[in-house]
Amino acid sequence: MRSLLFCGTLLAAPACALAQDDGFTCLANNPRELERHLAEHPEALSLAEQANAALEARTTGFQRGGSEPLIIPVVFHVIHDNGPENISDEQLYDAIRILNDDYNKLNPDWVNVRPEFLDIVDSVGIEFRLAKRDPEGNCTNGITRTVSSQTYDGDFEMTQLIQWPRERYMNVWVAASANGAAGYTYYPGWLDGWPEADGIVILHSYTGSIGTSAVYKSRVLSHEVGHWLNLKHCWGDSNEPGLETNCGMDDNVQDTPNTKGWTSCFLAGASCGNPLDNVQNYMEYSYCCKMFSHGQGDRMVAALTSPIAQRNNLWSAANLALTGVLEPEQLCMARFAADHREVCAGTPVSFTDLSYFGVQQWYWDFPGATPPGSFVEAPTVVYTAPGVYPVSLYVGDGTTTTSTTEPGYIIVHANPGAPTPFVEGFENATAIPNAMWSPHNPDGDNTFELSSEAAFSGTKSVRLRNQWEMAGRTDELISSTFDLSTAADISLTFRYAFARRYPENNDVLRVYASGNCGETWMLRKLMHASNTLLTGGVQPAAPFVPAGPQQWGYMTVTNLSAGLQTSSFRVKFEFYSDGGNDLWLDDINILDYNVRVEEVVASTDDLRAWPNPAADQLQVAFNLRAAERIQLDLIDPLGRTVRELASGMQAPGIRTVEVALDDLPAGLYTIRLRSAGQQQALRVVVE
Repeated sequence: MRSLLFCGTLLAAPACALAQDDGFTCLANNPRELERHLAEHPEALSLAEQANAALEARTTGFQRGGSEPLIIPVVFHVIHDNGPENISDEQLYDAIRILNDDYNKLNPDWVNVRPEFLDIVDSVGIEFRLAKRDPEGNCTNGITRTVSSQTYDGDFEMTQLIQWPRERYMNVWVAASANGAAGYTYYPGWLDGWPEADGIVILHSYTGSIGTSAVYKSRVLSHEVGHWLNLKHCWGDSNEPGLETNCGMDDNVQDTPNTKGWTSCFLAGASCGNPLDNVQNYMEYSYCCKMFSHGQGDRMVAALTSPIAQRNNLWSAANLALTGVLEPEQLCMARFAADHREVCAGTPVSFTDLSYFGVQQWYWDFPGATPPGSFVEAPTVVYTAPGVYPVSLYVGDGTTTTSTTEPGYIIVHANPGAPTPFVEGFENATAIPNAMWSPHNPDGDNTFELSSEAAFSGTKSVRLRNQWEMAGRTDELISSTFDLSTAADISLTFRYAFARRYPENNDVLRVYASGNCGETWMLRKLMHASNTLLTGGVQPAAPFVPAGPQQWGYMTVTNLSAGLQTSSFRVKFEFYSDGGNDLWLDDINILDYNVRVEEVVASTDDLRAWPNPAADQLQVAFNLRAAERIQLDLIDPLGRTVRELASGMQAPGIRTVEVALDDLPAGLYTIRLRSAGQQQALRVVVE
């Protein structure tokens, strides 16, 4: 009994659309989340057995009464990383439409069911409505949106980002991943004592029939709701259709023939000694699902009218009032979205009104844009100057008006961007984010920040406080734009420091570049803690702070192709946490070796200075082919050393130095680099 319960009440499998798509697997043979739950709560198994026994006792011989539909308030939680998984409201409305069609025999394709099963096609009598009141009683359209990289996991931890009370709403999480399946959920018996897991996780590409989904994938949610309401697969308690051993199981529904289960639409399919299988059932994997049976309808309504997992509270009159699903639609919320939140100057930005309900009038306010305002529903504007801009929307339905303002909603980068060479030691920075660097922190935890606790050069660097709880999450540090349109030979260099917290940590740093203002990114460097990223060993006891230059690494990125040499070049550092220790970045330099400088004494590409002439500050870059002892000085017109820029033993690679000139008189100066009996020099003008 225990092993049967364990298998039969696992995460339910992906639905009809699963079988023909590579890359999706059921979770029955890898019950990680359920095993973890049982390990943490050993009593959960016996509690589930009791709940299932009570539910089966209620279901046996259950017959529906009454003619009014049972209404279930629904909330969609879209968990996204600003990718295609952030599907439109319209796609979610379409998913609700399909649910209501399938559960009320309104799907037009039900008439194409095999004649042998036409007389048992059921109108279950369950209606699904998006909530109009959130748990605090505020106006809602039944859709929430949460930015998180956990969308790529689609696991229990992701669902804990947001969940509305399960006794009041059917929670559906839409994400980029459903933990390896097209969708999954648990039976009410498990959820009775595990409310934190109550709900359905589904891939965005299997939600509804439009947008990122398609008609042939649109019945997955109907299948998962069936599991959520205590339906098994037609072949019984497993997630593996097609096995002859399935004939020894049953779905506990009298009018669905015993079957081994189907992964294709073979309408003449017959198994387990039956003359014909119900291949077109929503609880199959056949890709031609069109029906529930009367017995399945009875089983679902029995679960919905049972106190197990608090299902009977969902459709109660009190809860329908609390969730607002019976209220007429009226204007209560102004809301909008843009196709781009971050653009280069001159790029059009299109806006979409997401206000609800019944909007008939619009006024948009776009400070800094052309045009600066609009009265249309979906305007497009252009920002011509870099900056951070607010957007306001005022809507009305003819009698009521409401509005919203989003400060700092649009970020506009310069195009052309900053000139190169560019040297960033963070010495002049006062905070992150700033005009040049911005972090992307989708999970709202630790992210890149300015630090004065350690630096390779100077006193400041950028630090990401990486904790074990952040494992599986991603943070980014993204630059503004640079003008590389006239460059031919570019390199990106940076210093980094990282330690593991445990020997098995394999955190990853990826370096991306974009030639189109961040519209698309190209991976240019991949660094793992198992090899190039590790500089500080294993330090489990405390946050890692590099103790000196020996705990800093140096990286050069040279694969910056012609497609990246544009006026809107950007750089992105993406850190994937595996629970390791802190990451540090310093001396991020973009060097253009075609910058012309006046050279003296047989100079090579190993020494550069800019700008030339210079006023307040001079940047000097020198390249060492091997570790050696050097002396780098600034010499005045009389041959005197007025600045010692660097000295002593230096590691190989490109180093940059910032030279303050504000106290030097105007004139002709020399940058001199001496090493191992060799000398190079550059002449620079101070204005």
